[in-house]
Amino acid sequence: MENNQELQANFQQEFQAGGGVAPDDGAPYFEVTYLDPDSGRIRTESFDDAGAADRFASRCVAGEDGWAVIDVVPARVRRAAA
Repeated sequence: MENNQELQANFQQEFQAGGGVAPDDGAPYFEVTYLDPDSGRIRTESFDDAGAADRFASRCVAGEDGWAVIDVVPARVRRAAA
């Protein structure tokens, strides 16, 4: 989770390899799905910046049972769901 530029580069390569059309503004967003240790529930937070998503995910895995997954979502999908 240390190299945010690698995360963004991998997204671009996978998106283009899949034949996808680049989003209008070209800016994906990042969803962090994690286990909230206080409530015991799985939650999701959205971030516009890979660095912010990475820092948040790193804080979520601090405990013994903590985990977090970062998903890159194309901007077009975000607008369609809103």
